[in-house]
Amino acid sequence: MWIKKAFFIFLVRPLVLIISGVSLKGKENLPTKGPAILVANHNSHLDTMVVMSLFSLKTLEKVRPIGAEDYFCNKPYKKWLSTNLIDLIALKRRPSKVDGHPFGEIYKALDNGDIVLLFPEGSRGDPEVMKPFKTGIAHIAKDNPSVPVIPLSIYGAGKALPRGEALFVPFIIEVNVGEAIFYNGESKEEYTAILEQSIKSS
Repeated sequence: MWIKKAFFIFLVRPLVLIISGVSLKGKENLPTKGPAILVANHNSHLDTMVVMSLFSLKTLEKVRPIGAEDYFCNKPYKKWLSTNLIDLIALKRRPSKVDGHPFGEIYKALDNGDIVLLFPEGSRGDPEVMKPFKTGIAHIAKDNPSVPVIPLSIYGAGKALPRGEALFVPFIIEVNVGEAIFYNGESKEEYTAILEQSIKSS
């Protein structure tokens, strides 16, 4: 999708990688193809842009963040931007039976060989404060046990663009990419705790 590439080449990458700056560790753990699941802590809208900027333009085509439909698609212009600039997978917070499986669109993306990015906290927290993970990621991992789940810790984005703020402050952002953690029969709570601890300790 050319518009997505142009958005990252001319706006996102200069902003994130040059003006702010990103310190990356564990680059070798980033997937070069899908299906794969990226899991990260969440303090800022910059989180999505930072993670997506780490990929080559070729791989970027397959990277799709997950977000709440009622936030990113509640107005026509926001829906257009989310769909065309970052190729968002929009999920309903409270899906009905008519909507089908709550993670159906994620599963379609994985079947299509995409790399999906999700934030198990569910919403942005205070700068550098990680809230407990929700178990949705464990449901997804259990249903896709052969798909690698790759933990990423992000530090600094919450200070560069805190929740509720519109003013960007240049601040070095650190990203640590851990090794893939496959679902291996744990309970949903155990698996979620393993992911959460892997990000806290990195």
